[in-house]
Amino acid sequence: MAVDPHVEVRGLSKSYGATQALRDVHLTVARGSVHCLVGENGAGKSTLGKIIAGVVQPDAGRVVVNGAPAHYSSPRDALAAGITLIAQEIAVVPQRSVVDNMLLGIESSRFGIVDRKDHLRRFREITERAGFDFPPHERVGAMRMADQQKVEILRALARNAEFIVMDEPTAALTTDEADRLLEIVKRLRDAGTTVMYVSHHLDEVLEIADVVTTLRNGQIVRTSEPSSETKDSLVTAMLGRRLETTYPPKQPPSRDAEVVVSVDRLTKAPSVLDVSFELRAGEIVGLAGLVGSGRTDLARLLFGADVAGSGHIRLNGKVRRFRSPRDGIGAGVALLPESRKDQGLVMRRSIVDNVTMPRLAAFAHGGLVVDGAAAQAAARSAAESADVRYASLDGPVDTLSGGNQQKVLFAKWMLTKPRFFIADEPTRGVDVGAKLRIHELIAELAAAGMAVLLISSELEEVLGLAHRVLVMRTGRLVAEFAGPTFSEDAVMRAAVLPDEALAS
Repeated sequence: MAVDPHVEVRGLSKSYGATQALRDVHLTVARGSVHCLVGENGAGKSTLGKIIAGVVQPDAGRVVVNGAPAHYSSPRDALAAGITLIAQEIAVVPQRSVVDNMLLGIESSRFGIVDRKDHLRRFREITERAGFDFPPHERVGAMRMADQQKVEILRALARNAEFIVMDEPTAALTTDEADRLLEIVKRLRDAGTTVMYVSHHLDEVLEIADVVTTLRNGQIVRTSEPSSETKDSLVTAMLGRRLETTYPPKQPPSRDAEVVVSVDRLTKAPSVLDVSFELRAGEIVGLAGLVGSGRTDLARLLFGADVAGSGHIRLNGKVRRFRSPRDGIGAGVALLPESRKDQGLVMRRSIVDNVTMPRLAAFAHGGLVVDGAAAQAAARSAAESADVRYASLDGPVDTLSGGNQQKVLFAKWMLTKPRFFIADEPTRGVDVGAKLRIHELIAELAAAGMAVLLISSELEEVLGLAHRVLVMRTGRLVAEFAGPTFSEDAVMRAAVLPDEALAS
């Protein structure tokens, strides 16, 4: 069948210093298709998308749009040709309304005055076309992440974008939100929009793609139809080897392992209600439940980021009352938060600064002057233990891939030698290779005698790593699973169904 090329890239190459991001890449993207790019972090996916969208300039090669060579010096040039990028980091004006964000820079006016009536007409026309249902004057900063992403899609459509590059669009979304976004992408394709979809979620790729291109080390490995691929075949192409096992073998704690954490009727209404459980040394306990069930709220209470209204936490046999994260860290608790960029790392600071931050006083002479050599040595050791890949310890964290940023978080907490490690969505936004290493890190923490609480929206991850699974629903622990009752179906039923339905 003949292909109508929308965008072609011919011989594209791009380097960042000594790193070759792309090497002689040739690719054709058909008009009105969803063309997915997969590969490990650093494979060149995002760089390719950014070159097409005019964000990055290639060192060699060219981009051809609608059959004519394109020379874009900025995203504005690409947009004029109907090409735009929706990046992983959402770029909205949070204090402005949906309609204001949608039409930012292309406002209607009459006699020099903004034409609000025409704005609403354009808003209704574009939201109907996209299938969205938004109050036009809702403040974007008050909206869920998934809805903010929809606002970015509306903005692209308002600018008559015919080719949209979506870079990891579901990285910060819940499973339900991601499913809804996939339906939106399908509607865009059916309406004739071309979508280049960059993702590490292989289930999404196999569901939505018309064509899949796999990159490795800056080069295209193959371009194929999804019907000829499986998750295993894509992983093999991405890594250049088979991924023999997804999860490390489980090593259950000994029968006489000490109780490290004991939680008794912990409550902070309405998100955490009367929660009680125990964790033993060397044990990984998974905490499952839908978004909004109270999982992250419980993690924040256990770390001291929030203060409980009642109940108590016993750590290493001693009752603790945490009033701040400082209290939690001092008692031997570590929290790897669900958003590394907002809550876990200082993105523009160096790897050394981030890794040593919780124990900075240990490297200070007289509490005033930091011993730089000692901090460097400690950060290097922790980073190597976590398998962080970096060019320089003094380089800012925001220059690292998502997987390496996440491993910096592990290095940061490993330096504090915690007894209780809470990992909230530890593999969100990382590729399959980094995910494997993070799974190994979690297993290693437990093998070293830590008690680990694992929170993940990926049920497969919870079941693959945990020795026991606790399920939360509407702020309460509603079920516990171990041994033969350990199944995805049983856990999901407990997370979703009311108690009377489970009993029937």
